[in-house]
Amino acid sequence: MTRLVSLLGYAARHGRILLIAGLVAGIALPGTAVVLKAWLPELVAFLLFIAALRIGPRQALGAVRDLSVTAGLTVLFQFAMPIAAILVMMAGGWLDHPIALSLALMLSASSISGSPNLTLLTGNDPAPALRLLIFGTAVLPATVLVPLWLLPELGAASEVLRAAGRLLGVIAIAGGVAFLIRGFLLPQPAPETLRAIDGLSAIAMAVLVVGLMSAVGPAIVETPATFLFWLAVACAANLGLQVSVAVALRNSALKDSRAAYSIVAGNRNMALFLVALPASTTDPLLLFIGCYQIPMYLTPFLLRRLYQPT
Repeated sequence: MTRLVSLLGYAARHGRILLIAGLVAGIALPGTAVVLKAWLPELVAFLLFIAALRIGPRQALGAVRDLSVTAGLTVLFQFAMPIAAILVMMAGGWLDHPIALSLALMLSASSISGSPNLTLLTGNDPAPALRLLIFGTAVLPATVLVPLWLLPELGAASEVLRAAGRLLGVIAIAGGVAFLIRGFLLPQPAPETLRAIDGLSAIAMAVLVVGLMSAVGPAIVETPATFLFWLAVACAANLGLQVSVAVALRNSALKDSRAAYSIVAGNRNMALFLVALPASTTDPLLLFIGCYQIPMYLTPFLLRRLYQPT
């Protein structure tokens, strides 16, 4: 057991390298990526469980002031941002372009399940990211209604709402079990125990990204120009949002949590909406989602200096 804890601690110290290794494996091993793709729901749930176990219920819930901030940022990220983007694209006549659809869906989505883990890998407190993840998913059925109404080609709103409900159920079960374990079995975990949990989180994220990259490997070989195009769009959207929010919050009252809030702003759970899309838009969107993982998983490496705790 001591050796396992030591190995997981080693993984925690090299978490950023593990994420890059996962990206490379997802591209270089398309067969493995296809196999792991079938296990994505379970991997996402396990990742959420680890994040909740690491943080604990007290930090996850936060204070009353934290709840008001969480609610305000959720409305900004999941409601105001997508509506503003859709209206701009509608005015410019770009709404029927695949890029417009991809960006509108990205902005409408709640946080990815791995946002607390990414925040932790930047050396910051992951609790604000977990609060945004839980609250944002809980209110997604409400915040997504107007963007869906503005994008009627997405299909039945009921399908998206059911998908949001399933994701909320996964978060409730995984987080609830983790909080029970933390509360009764690990009320005051030792530093080496927390490092072991961090290492397990890094390994889980590296495995998860292999499955998420299943569409990228073939695209690099068969249509490299298309791959580069969607990679550029994904990087601009993901990293652009993160940097913009981080700069905006740098001198604000929220500066201590700006890393968590910025990571959530740029990293959204787009896969939630796939069930509502017509087949004609699925292929380019799947490639965009695959390319989207690259800036997502490189966040702790590319933006390390920006998110350095002060």
